[in-house]
Amino acid sequence: MEMNVDGFRVRVFYMGGMAIGVAEDFGPRVLYLAPRDRPNLNLFSVLPDFGVETVDGFWRIYGGHRLWIAPESMPRTYSIDDRPVSIEVRDDVVEVMGNPELLNNVLKSIVFKPLGNSGFVEVVHRVTNIGRWSIEFSCWALSVMKRGGFAIVPIKPFYRESLLPDRVVALWPYTRLSDKRLIFTDSYIVVVQDPSIEKPLKIGVRANPPWIAYYVDGYVFIKMFRYVDTVYPDFNVSVEIYTNNLFLELETLGPLKRVAPGEVNTHTELWSVIEVGELKPSEIDIADKLESKILKSLV
Repeated sequence: MEMNVDGFRVRVFYMGGMAIGVAEDFGPRVLYLAPRDRPNLNLFSVLPDFGVETVDGFWRIYGGHRLWIAPESMPRTYSIDDRPVSIEVRDDVVEVMGNPELLNNVLKSIVFKPLGNSGFVEVVHRVTNIGRWSIEFSCWALSVMKRGGFAIVPIKPFYRESLLPDRVVALWPYTRLSDKRLIFTDSYIVVVQDPSIEKPLKIGVRANPPWIAYYVDGYVFIKMFRYVDTVYPDFNVSVEIYTNNLFLELETLGPLKRVAPGEVNTHTELWSVIEVGELKPSEIDIADKLESKILKSLV
């Protein structure tokens, strides 16, 4: 099914209780994500004019979900993706392929597949080395979320007892620990999206267990992934959260990998959207309403 989302053409696919809208004229991007029974509730934010000037032109964020490569650098990360994509449907599998990034020697695609009746959709991010020499990078999956909610990342100890540290929080230069949008509890870090605060905030965390979520308007969007005990970008973190007054980005990272010509680096997320009603950004509410009652029943 085709529809218009804030002036952009998208093809909508129904999977795992979700409606997933893929942009046709640029990407690969997902501009629309809604509960199947609430089609007017787009959990993603669409930002047609927000972007960054680069040596190659003006890069637009567009919003929604995208695939980048990490670590972040200019202009490599901000490769302009403003041409139509290929959308291929095979049974219940949808693959969205972008255009070759000749200056970066990569080709990006995202594959969507429902996981039976579990309520989850498997989202595989693929980056192929189309160059003539090996390159090292991490797959980086970023979701631009609707304003007015908050992100949740678990940061429980990896070990019951240890003489060495086992948790990592990375801070960007512009991040302030006194920022009221940043909430630390014993088991979770919460980042609130506040439309009244323009100043950016970004943190990175080695999530444990390996999931990240965003709550808004009575629903939670969950992204699960597999953590591998190896090297990750940005001080070895597996998730990152960025916010300003316009949006919040919910980001997961795959391990750093050296990829030979013709080889593919992949990173898989499992998506689900769950109705939870009112959820407060507190340890008790998150543990009771989200993690113990919902996540454990789905895993």
